[in-house]
Parts: sequence; structure tokens; C-alpha cells
Amino acid sequence: MATDKFSKGIFMRHPEWIKVKSTGTHATRKVLRQHGVSTVCEEARCPNQGRCFSKSTATFMILGDRCTRNCSFCAVESSKPLPPDPHEPERVANAALTLGLEYVVITSVTRDDLPDGGAGQFAKSIYAARKINNTIKIEVLVPDFKGNIEAIKTVLDAGPDVFNHNVETVPGLYSTVRPMADYPTSINILKTAKKLYPGIKTKSGIMLGLGEKEPEVLSVIKDLRDAGCDFLTIGQYLQPRRNNLPVVEYIKPEVFEQYRIKGLEMGFKAVASSPLTRSSMDAGEMFGM
Repeated sequence: MATDKFSKGIFMRHPEWIKVKSTGTHATRKVLRQHGVSTVCEEARCPNQGRCFSKSTATFMILGDRCTRNCSFCAVESSKPLPPDPHEPERVANAALTLGLEYVVITSVTRDDLPDGGAGQFAKSIYAARKINNTIKIEVLVPDFKGNIEAIKTVLDAGPDVFNHNVETVPGLYSTVRPMADYPTSINILKTAKKLYPGIKTKSGIMLGLGEKEPEVLSVIKDLRDAGCDFLTIGQYLQPRRNNLPVVEYIKPEVFEQYRIKGLEMGFKAVASSPLTRSSMDAGEMFGM
């Protein structure tokens, strides 16, 4: 049951520095429907849909649109998922080709029902995209696979250019924000990826505005850097639905900038930090394309 601090059902008015553009109707959305692929942009109600779709970019979401977990911040449907679609990797690859993407981000719902957590489908999606375009750059944003090292290795062996796993929030809020996840497991996933493939770029992200304190945020940033993380994204949490956690605080842009500077000082290769920053937004630019 939600505590008073996280009482659900009430939306806070956005401050003046958060301006979310209408999603509108874009050719990108038509391509996605044509190829029958899902995006986390739509399923998670990302506020940057209009911006990204107008640039013909999207973050593909594989393994269906039903999640086996019920994170309090997420708008993705939580219910019994369908079996993995064997044709999904090819559909994703063809959608990327039609959109003319040179940099692709592939993520998924969490699939605790599968022995490998869906790692094999990630690998197949990478291979399918590269089969169509062998110069394409691929970033994977993976779930925690319950810390399964073999699952992590399966994804890495397929050769993604960036391995991304979001810690999402500070450890003290996990029981409320990510009740079915574990902070040390998430940190260890990033450490393991770097240990298995030292040359791969690793990435993670955190949301602000859920009640975390500055020392906690700085501690997470340090933990990520100590895990060998190369890229960091920091954004404002926005309540996607009335039954999700409400915003506790809107963090001012200058505070995001301070965290960006701190991250760079700690040694990250790149840090994106602003109210509307999201994990996959401008991912290609962060990579250096």
C-alpha cells in the first residue's frame, strides 16, 4: 500500500521549465505500425515522443508489451506476457532500415517468466539488424535478468556497441520505486559487462524527483562510475498515469547541470542531465555519431 509520501492519483502541475510537446502524428509512427513493432516511447508514455518521432528515431521494445514486474513509476502494462515472437527481430531490423537509422536502441519489458530473461531475443535482434546493415550501431537497454551472468554474456556476445542498464533511483527508494529489483544486482550487471567485454561502452540512468536527497544522488553517480560506466543520463521523473507514483519534487534545471558537471568530474565520458533527459534520447549523439 502506498505511503502518504507516495499517495497516488494526483498529478502535480508541471513547472514552467518543463514543456512537453504534443506527440502528434508522424511518419515514424506509421512505419512502426507497418512493421508491427512496439516502442518504449509509446508504451512508457515518454514526454519526448514528438521530438524523437519528428527526427525518425525511436527506441524499439522487444519481447512484447507486457511486463512481468510492476514498477511503481512505469506505465508499461504488467500482466502475463505472450511467448516471444520468433519474427520480432526481423521486424525490428526492417523498421530500422525503413527509418534509415544509423544508431538503434533496443530495449524490452522484463521477462522473469523466461529462463534467460529474454537475452536470446536481444541477441537475435542484434544479429538481425546487423544482417540488414552491417555498419549500424546498436545500443541495448536491458532489464536486470535477475543478475544472470550467462544472460548478460548472451547479449554481449552478440556485439552491441553500448550496453545500458538503468538503476533508475537511489537505493533507499527501491522498495517503493522498484520493489521487485535490487540495487546491488543492477550495479553488478554493469560491472560484469565491463569485466566480460572491457572495450564495450556501458551506460546507466537515474530519475530525480521521487524524494531522493543530493548525497544519495551523488553516491549513485559514484557507484556507477566505480562500476566502469562510461555514459550517464539523469532526468526528471514525470508521473505517466494516475496509478503511478506522483512526483514528489520538480528539480530545477540548474541542479541537473550541477549533477552533469559532477559526473564529468568523476570521469564519465558523457553525461546528459536535464529535466526532459531520458535514457535513450539522443543516444547516438552521446555515443559520438
